[in-house]
Amino acid sequence: MADARQPGLREVLVLVGGVVLVVLAAAGLTALLPSDGQAVVFQTPLLIGVLIAGTGLVLWRILRRPQP
Repeated sequence: MADARQPGLREVLVLVGGVVLVVLAAAGLTALLPSDGQAVVFQTPLLIGVLIAGTGLVLWRILRRPQP
């Protein structure tokens, strides 16, 4: 495993920049929603569902990774 390539600072910064852009875009799109749409985002457990789905996707990808 010593030969496996590890992410460097550039890759980490690109990933962080992408995450920041996605969060800013989501905030902007939420601000453009009518008040009823904003109520769905802010007053329901929508974020919890997104986090559970994202965690499930990450775990599924880890379990399906081919073994060396």
